[in-house]
Amino acid sequence: MTGSEVGSAVEWLVSVAPDPAACRREWKHDPLAVALLPAGRKWDVLILPGELGYPTLDILHRVVGRPGPVLADFGDARIGYFVPPGTVSRWLGTGVRGAGLGTWIVVPYPGRSAGGVRWLVAPDGSGTLTDPGLLELAMHEAAAQLARGAGE
Repeated sequence: MTGSEVGSAVEWLVSVAPDPAACRREWKHDPLAVALLPAGRKWDVLILPGELGYPTLDILHRVVGRPGPVLADFGDARIGYFVPPGTVSRWLGTGVRGAGLGTWIVVPYPGRSAGGVRWLVAPDGSGTLTDPGLLELAMHEAAAQLARGAGE
């Protein structure tokens, strides 16, 4: 990420913080710090199990090139896709957790890892999010690939 992309990503992320200036200061003084940011304002987060989340991301990269922001925990147990606000309240899929309005997520500085989470796709500051319909189709394809692999 270039310096201007990081700056734009920081501004996009902190825009939802209760105190954006404090969030910016914390990241400036400790780039390995994490911010606790509210979901449901500019984005929701759909959280997939890692064994499904990684192949889903591979498919999204092939289809759209660069999906919206994606977080992973260090244990690779969970992958979080940033999707439009309101998605979590309408999501019907099983095995997928969601962070929407009234919930908070741990977010590292753009392009860095910290606090047990890391960016697989860092935000670029443009507000690009993963389309939930496309995410669902990619999940189905990934699940089918996993089922074919398990059957061999």
